[in-house]
Amino acid sequence: MNDDRESASPPVRAGWTRRNFMGSIAAVAAAPALHAARANEGDPVKPAASPGKTTSAPPVAVKLRINGSAHELAIEPRVTLLDALREYLSLSGTKKGCDRGQCGACTVLVDGRRVNACLTLAIMHDGHEITTIEGLAENGTLSAMQAAFVEHDAFQCGYCTPGQICAATALVRELREAQPSAVTSDVRAIDAIDPSDAEIRERMSGNLCRCGAYPNIVAAVGAVARKKTS
Repeated sequence: MNDDRESASPPVRAGWTRRNFMGSIAAVAAAPALHAARANEGDPVKPAASPGKTTSAPPVAVKLRINGSAHELAIEPRVTLLDALREYLSLSGTKKGCDRGQCGACTVLVDGRRVNACLTLAIMHDGHEITTIEGLAENGTLSAMQAAFVEHDAFQCGYCTPGQICAATALVRELREAQPSAVTSDVRAIDAIDPSDAEIRERMSGNLCRCGAYPNIVAAVGAVARKKTS
């Protein structure tokens, strides 16, 4: 008995095997690369970089003025201000948290304005006045903001506290200079901006506290800000 399905099957090309088919596909796929290689024939071949091997840039001289003292360093151009403070000058109060500008633990003051030290290079601040948490106290007396953080118990583990205090110190200056924020109701104000809790939360939002001490932080900052701006 004949099966009609057999007559419907396509004819098989003589000598055509699975090996031939796979070989033809590989040849077609390799054709563009072969063409490019022939077009660039005679060009020098660049050796592949060794994995994990980096090159060092020659050190450059930089003068940093930190907490009122001058420091001369010879560092690579790519050294961040954070690493210069911690690794070269042993000012370990400035903390390395995320190392990508998201947590604020490395906040320092540069010419009175807050800066994430992990996002800026040390060589960019030659001659600038840099203040770290170690430089806020005067003659062994805590600054008003440091004392407020202690009084209001505005920290738990303390890791983020140096950055919080430096940021809060700059915040008071921003309010006094009437620099508006996203929640400022009247951006045309020429006098000091009211240090409301909303203003403080907005302006401190770049400094994260993993322990969640935010209510006490707002209270501490507000206590100082309202004295300074009243």
